[in-house]
Amino acid sequence: MADLRKIIIDGHEVEVEGALTLIQACEQAGVEVPRFCYHERLSIAGNCRMCLVEVVGGPPKPAASCAMQVRDLRPGPEGQPPVVKTNSPMVKKAREGVMEFLLINHPLDCPICDQGGECDLQDQAMAYGVDFSRYREPKRAAEDLNLGPLVETHMTRCISCTRCVRFTTEVAGITQMGQTGRGEDSEITSYLGETLDSNLQGNIIDLCPVGALVSKPYAFTARPWELTKTESIDVMDALGSNIRVDTKGREVMRFLPRNHDGVNEEWISDKTRFVWDGLRRQRLDTPYIRENGKLRRAGWDEALRAAAAAMKGKKLAGLVGDLVPVEAAFALKSLIEGQSGHVEARTDGARLPVGNRSAYVGNVAIEDLDTATDILIVGSNPRDEAPVLNARIRKAWTRGANVAVVGEAVDLTYPYTHLGTDRAALAGVKVPEGAIVIVGQGALREADGEAVLAACMALSGRMLVLHTAAARVGAMDVGAVTEGGMAAAIDGAEVIYNLGADEVEIAPGAFVIYQGSHGDRGAHRADIILPGAAYTEENGLFVNTEGRPQLALRAGFAPGEAKENWAILRALSAELGATLPFDSLAQLRRAMVALHPHLGEVDALADNGWTPLPAAPLGKADFRNAITDFYLTNPIARASQLMAELSAGAKARQQKAMAAE
Repeated sequence: MADLRKIIIDGHEVEVEGALTLIQACEQAGVEVPRFCYHERLSIAGNCRMCLVEVVGGPPKPAASCAMQVRDLRPGPEGQPPVVKTNSPMVKKAREGVMEFLLINHPLDCPICDQGGECDLQDQAMAYGVDFSRYREPKRAAEDLNLGPLVETHMTRCISCTRCVRFTTEVAGITQMGQTGRGEDSEITSYLGETLDSNLQGNIIDLCPVGALVSKPYAFTARPWELTKTESIDVMDALGSNIRVDTKGREVMRFLPRNHDGVNEEWISDKTRFVWDGLRRQRLDTPYIRENGKLRRAGWDEALRAAAAAMKGKKLAGLVGDLVPVEAAFALKSLIEGQSGHVEARTDGARLPVGNRSAYVGNVAIEDLDTATDILIVGSNPRDEAPVLNARIRKAWTRGANVAVVGEAVDLTYPYTHLGTDRAALAGVKVPEGAIVIVGQGALREADGEAVLAACMALSGRMLVLHTAAARVGAMDVGAVTEGGMAAAIDGAEVIYNLGADEVEIAPGAFVIYQGSHGDRGAHRADIILPGAAYTEENGLFVNTEGRPQLALRAGFAPGEAKENWAILRALSAELGATLPFDSLAQLRRAMVALHPHLGEVDALADNGWTPLPAAPLGKADFRNAITDFYLTNPIARASQLMAELSAGAKARQQKAMAAE
């Protein structure tokens, strides 16, 4: 039962939980308290003193509201509720004093600071500061740090809130950042000048309340008021992180996280945040037709006629790539199966069972990990496959959860019990009741993948399948799969329609029509190329790894002649003489939701039931993780110069340093 307490804040009586801090109680009462160091997802530091409030009847000095709980307050003489004031003369004077103190050494470089317009210090100096300073001495300066290619530092602006130190230590699980010195000599620094080794480090840019940590790739390219902001969904992994796409004209300038407690909280991975330069490079912006071994430009009419002519009367197969919205997968399935062909979305060979959602998604929500007491990870490296999900598992570990791993022994940023690397280790595992089993795609790609899945389902009634492809769950939901998998789908196919599947090698012989956004592996193998939109350039549904449908909204337009993916398939169906029964995205969605009603429930988790698979004999091989290079997993990432630099840096770090002779 909740320990509810009555408290009077600025004359209004509210009832709140005793465990809340005063700053949280004020938020519940709708009273804003300024802060720099306090962050609801980090530990309490209590060192900026901006959140001072007056506690009536307490000590005759202001109290830090982030570090005092409601249950610590004393009632009045006759037992009246405790009184807290956030706007009294004492509080006003205290805030002005703190602000004056913070600005003593802060440089006056707002006009050229990248945080200008999004700076907490700027906003709060306007709201709570005074227009003079009694300080006349020269300002202190600090040397900038080199944290790597992502985070640019201007340490003279730092106000020592320690948010970056707490985030990297508590959430990202690395120990490179800390604070040294005392008084005027105190500074935030990195251990022995090391660069940050984490794929979540970009989040410290958002956390920094001043311009001390800013985005190196985005620096000096745009001001916040010049940008058009669009809410969307990330496709770099299958977590479905909620993001905001900021565009200037037709160019994507940056990605920022949006808060969603059920999915990504308010963090995103570095690949999600910095992959935007890959949207500008290697783009397909006009149709191509291969003649005499060489690709030549063509118009849409000619390319669609050629594609239709190649497909008529032939044995067809369709492949669904990793970044395809559900609508495009549904349109491809309707088109290819209408011509008696087969469609397959499990292009990596994962043995995910058709039609059993509890087996290819699981029955656990991502936020269930927060309260888990036991977690078993099978054949997965969540630090690379879904870094934000890995931070959630780390959070569970900090709260006392036991984590065990069957598979490759890798650094997950938290300690775990390593039970072994092979199938025999999985066969011998026993987990406590209520344990959550997380199964990675690496465990399901071998020939005995379905047996591994059956063994995991038998271990516990709670399972989460951790996908690596953003499009996979949605494509399986609409049935873009063939019994027998990839081999059965393309067996004997004369024409393969490749919808953005760049992670597969297509053997010589078949005629390939490639529809996608980037000139990657799929385009090199193609006989006809139809340029499609990337994920920021069309509206689309994506179903994340826990089975939650989410809506990605269009932030800009595709370059050149490129078109939306569903529209290309609709136009091609007309050329084939088998016109698909929809003329707009809304009509397509209506047809799709009529067949698969749960896809109409955006941001809701459907009940997947629980249908365990029959036990089958396991093989003998070791588990291998699905991702070998975190930064280069899809065509957009491979087109990004920054991702290539990060990948090279990660490889260099893995090669052990040799002692000098």
